[in-house]
Amino acid sequence: MELIIQIIISGILSLALSIAAYKLRMLTFSGALASLFIGYTVGVFGSIEWLILLIIFTSAGLIVTKMDINQKSALSLQEGDFGERTYKNVLGVGIPACLFAFLYWLLHMLLNGQYDFALTVAFITTLTVAAADTVASEIGIRDGKVWLITTFERVKRGTNGGVSVLGTSASVAATVFTGLIGWLLIFKGIDIYVLVPILMGIAGNLIDSVLGATLENRGELSKYANNSFSAIFSALIGMIIVLYL
Repeated sequence: MELIIQIIISGILSLALSIAAYKLRMLTFSGALASLFIGYTVGVFGSIEWLILLIIFTSAGLIVTKMDINQKSALSLQEGDFGERTYKNVLGVGIPACLFAFLYWLLHMLLNGQYDFALTVAFITTLTVAAADTVASEIGIRDGKVWLITTFERVKRGTNGGVSVLGTSASVAATVFTGLIGWLLIFKGIDIYVLVPILMGIAGNLIDSVLGATLENRGELSKYANNSFSAIFSALIGMIIVLYL
């Protein structure tokens, strides 16, 4: 019965978020469908708390994307026509969360919850990385002083791999916020291990920037694949830390 309730609530919450984001022109129709899939997967294979954290992250990310949309449009740096995101954007940040939600369910069934804690940390980490990247891009656009992370030469705003003081500071704040909220929501308290998803979120964002300045700028990696890889890699490192520290 509890599983049935979880499935129903996951469907309702995911559908409500997707419809609202589509109506507010934050997601395209394809983006809304992808959002529904991601939310439902996380809610069913993870937990309702996992889904609520995902909704908090998604809502905050979409709001930040809409901030200063006129300025972004003037610089041709906005997503879509009005800041709306497509299925590619949604899947780029959502697939890592789905992956660890599914692994959580599978290994919980097979190994009686032996890796529940580590996989939960990994899930939170995927969202801290995503939050850091989203905020660094959307808030950092306000800062005109941007340097390429690999060479530290000055580059234009919106350049892959470009970092700024404002963007970096905002990304760290977003990582801390997401990590703390996620930990409180899922574990109902705070302990030293909350530093793992926070620190790996910061590291994941830096990895994303380095890959953006190298492989992405050379056309060898899409930004969506970059988003997924950075989050998955950081989450796996986070798992290793909590398992063997």
